[in-house]
Amino acid sequence: MSLEIALDSDAEWDSSEGPDWAELAQAAARAAISESCFPGLADAARPVELSVRLTGDEAVRALNAEWRGKDKPTNVLSFPLAEADELEQADEDGPELLLGDIVLARGVCVTEARDKGVPLAHHAAHLMVHGTLHLLGYDHHDDGEAEDMESRETRALARLGIANPYHAEEAA
Repeated sequence: MSLEIALDSDAEWDSSEGPDWAELAQAAARAAISESCFPGLADAARPVELSVRLTGDEAVRALNAEWRGKDKPTNVLSFPLAEADELEQADEDGPELLLGDIVLARGVCVTEARDKGVPLAHHAAHLMVHGTLHLLGYDHHDDGEAEDMESRETRALARLGIANPYHAEEAA
């Protein structure tokens, strides 16, 4: 298994009732990679790593202000590091491939999960899948890109036993 997840979580994410966040991040990243154009990344010849930071709204607000010019918290931020040619050459010998960083904001995630009527773990898994796809070059700037990305997210979440988050009638 060459996919490594470097997980860092603030105390507010720690809970005896919650999931094992490291296991969830690993499963979400693997599911997203499986539904991407780079399914071999999870078992590439060289080590592949991404980092997941579970933190509070204020930390995400600061990152969002600094990197996106939006002075407010958001549910997930992604900071890709790998170029497309690096993703395509992951099976070749070489140094560790760093995909990038994903950061989730606890308060925003809790509120969104509650509003959607889904468990926090399911919503966090969705955001981790979403963030991983961003690290792999997917985006949702136009309708075609958004439809493709949502389809990949839905299939990845199905691999985790999580209902389609985009269609309430399918989530029941």
